[in-house]
Amino acid sequence: MRTAGCVFAEDEARLLLGTGRTGAALEDLVARREAGEPLETVLGWVELAGRRLAVAPGVFVPRRRTELLVRVAASYAGPGSILLELCCGVAPVAALVPAGEVHASDVDPAAVACARRNVPHGTLHLSDLYDDLPGSLRGRIDVLAANAPYVPTDRVPLMPPEARDHEPTTALDGGPDGVGLHRRIAAEAPEWLAPGGVLAVETSQVQARLTAAAMHDAGLATRVESDDDLAGCVVVGRRRGVRPGERA
Repeated sequence: MRTAGCVFAEDEARLLLGTGRTGAALEDLVARREAGEPLETVLGWVELAGRRLAVAPGVFVPRRRTELLVRVAASYAGPGSILLELCCGVAPVAALVPAGEVHASDVDPAAVACARRNVPHGTLHLSDLYDDLPGSLRGRIDVLAANAPYVPTDRVPLMPPEARDHEPTTALDGGPDGVGLHRRIAAEAPEWLAPGGVLAVETSQVQARLTAAAMHDAGLATRVESDDDLAGCVVVGRRRGVRPGERA
């Protein structure tokens, strides 16, 4: 594996041995990794915030920086909250954030199938953003989280091969400036958020200003949270109004 370019070959080898596979089955796993497939999809899981989440070939693998999105979403969710994760992939937010009612949505059937394994307690939707969500959620969502694609189109070919060759382009390409989907999400968010509800979107430090501007244009009160240790950045937009149980 080291000769194939795996920087942490010894650590990865221990993880592959830990799958319990032997013989030809183990050799197949090694061959897949040596061919450049992400270690997480070879193993069938990714570790995030101390928990293993199921992941499958052809599905976006959440990075450690998404732990900040999970943390931000959790800070607004409560036992009676309705939470929705858009562009969910394997649904790390829906899987890790406790809420009273949990929904997750993605445009990719493979991602929805994977998310269903991680969020057995929630409701999964195959939808292009809001298009096919149930109307009963409109105006009732307390926490709306999204790790939508935010890589500018011309930078996708420059990404590591594990990403550009093994993850769907729809999960990477955020349009010319990387914020195309953020604008679409923000524009309709006020219709779906409950009064006082929040939209939390993972972005980059470079693009945070653009993501925040999209939320501001939609009428949301915005702020930016970052974590240097995680290299994470999340823009939060709050719909004006008072949540049930809050004081005006």
